[in-house]
Amino acid sequence: MSVDTLVAILVSGFVAGSLYALMASGLSLVWGTLRMFNFAHGTLLMLGAYAAWYFSDSKGLDLGLSVGIPAALILLALGGILLYALLVRPFIARPGADLVVIITTLAGASFLQNAAQEGFGPRYKQLDRVVKGQVEVLNTAIGLQELLIIILTPIVLLLLALFLKRTKLGLAIRAVEQNHDSALLAGVNVGRIYPLIFAVSAVLAALAGIMLGGLFFITPVMGSDPLLRAFIVVVFGGLGSLPGTIVGAYVIGIIEAIAVFVVGLYWAPVVLFIVLILVMILRPTGLMGGKV
Repeated sequence: MSVDTLVAILVSGFVAGSLYALMASGLSLVWGTLRMFNFAHGTLLMLGAYAAWYFSDSKGLDLGLSVGIPAALILLALGGILLYALLVRPFIARPGADLVVIITTLAGASFLQNAAQEGFGPRYKQLDRVVKGQVEVLNTAIGLQELLIIILTPIVLLLLALFLKRTKLGLAIRAVEQNHDSALLAGVNVGRIYPLIFAVSAVLAALAGIMLGGLFFITPVMGSDPLLRAFIVVVFGGLGSLPGTIVGAYVIGIIEAIAVFVVGLYWAPVVLFIVLILVMILRPTGLMGGKV
């Protein structure tokens, strides 16, 4: 393997890992606090990309990315709260709530995908790149947009970690994640923590969608594949472990990039599932399961 090929694989792996880390971190937060999976998470990625496109593109409101990106993030934060209020909150206290929420969020995802198809039309959309051009590293051309994704994602995740560890709201979230009943006894308003979790999760998904929308076309089903990868990452890293999710995302990204190079694009998901099965056999709790 030549040096330029190795650099290309690593860049591809880190870009994919960065996007998976953003997606999976939101899923991990929801699972850690509510012990439920949000199957509409992929549609939040899609809606974030469409919202940024609509606010910024000349065929939409033509306000530019400087307005489109913040507007999309704010809109998706509100959308995450609305999703929780409509599809999750009514069923939390019911028996079998985790299964019911899977069904309701799957239904919500289907509805939102069809609504996007009707609202934005069948034609593919694409966001302008935040930064254009490329640089050459070891005789390999790397797009500045890809470099931005690789650099920006750790910063966002670091800010998320600081929020969870240094702020009152973040500590309340961690308290609910560690022990729901003890958090209630300590005076934490769990009813306000849950929608906040969905808002943060939606913002992370939307940011991944905006980054992805600058690299590939925006479609109503663009969130399906990243959602599958995010589930693999969450289980691989350890359910409820945010550090494990982040580490797992980059490991999965690198493994996928190597698999695409060795066995091809269509066989790469098979390789990921084989790796996941092996990890589950050797370490059922995932890479960092049990850690908070």
